[in-house]
Amino acid sequence: MLKRSLLLFLLIPVFSFAQNSPLVIPLWSNGAPGFEKLKDVPEQAKDYWVKNINNPSLTVFLPPKDKANGSAVIICPGGGHRLLVYNAEGVDPAKFLNSLGITVFVLKYRLARDTNSPYKIEVHASQDGFRAIRLVRSLASQYAIDTNRIGLMGFSAGGEVVDMVAFEPENVQNESTDAVDRLSAKPNFLIQIYPGPLFVPDTVPANAPPIFLLAANDDQCCSPSIVKLLLAYRSSKAQVEAHILGKGDHGFNMGYRSKLKSVNTWPQRLADWLEDNNYFKPLTRDRPKVLH
Repeated sequence: MLKRSLLLFLLIPVFSFAQNSPLVIPLWSNGAPGFEKLKDVPEQAKDYWVKNINNPSLTVFLPPKDKANGSAVIICPGGGHRLLVYNAEGVDPAKFLNSLGITVFVLKYRLARDTNSPYKIEVHASQDGFRAIRLVRSLASQYAIDTNRIGLMGFSAGGEVVDMVAFEPENVQNESTDAVDRLSAKPNFLIQIYPGPLFVPDTVPANAPPIFLLAANDDQCCSPSIVKLLLAYRSSKAQVEAHILGKGDHGFNMGYRSKLKSVNTWPQRLADWLEDNNYFKPLTRDRPKVLH
């Protein structure tokens, strides 16, 4: 009896850890279309990055129940399409947004520039982005999400995925037998943090999703992207807020490691924008219990 009690005691921490681990949801239950045979190839992860992604997925990060407000954000980490800066541009922003009451899904999309990759940015990363929006919409009732408050957030190369999904023609699949494919893949708002230069549109429609833009002026790679987006939004009179920090270069993530005050505190600018635009407005119905 003593041995059994001791065994149960030792198992408690393991069980608790498993219960608290974020839920991972594959974008397609049988694997990505055309690449189903690669579904079970393991990912590679070390330190701050994840790569070798063949079974694209969403990892769910839930806000405290007493703060949940019905808004959701899908985060696309950067990494040059060679890897994903998963911790600093996935987990860290997810936890920050959770603290604001937002349900977060971190997207692991396929990487065209990974070693021996069979994928293309404009085909497969784009496909993963569209599918992610649709999948989150399909889960709205399960996670008490307002389907009119689903945002898309990108860092660096992840911002290129955001641009493809938000501004390129939607791959409508009304004839699909998969109910998820028939849902809208258009985000309701956008958050772009030093987004990459690919797929930035020359023009946007007047009804383009409201957008929050932020980069450092000395970021030679990606500050031009937000300037171009800002001008396109202003030209169409779509809703935009832009912040160009004086210093910070590229890849400052959530700013936590920076000694520059403007970089270190930039997430508060985002929180202010989200609040000013009513993305913290609580849902009227109760949040259902989600079992992991």
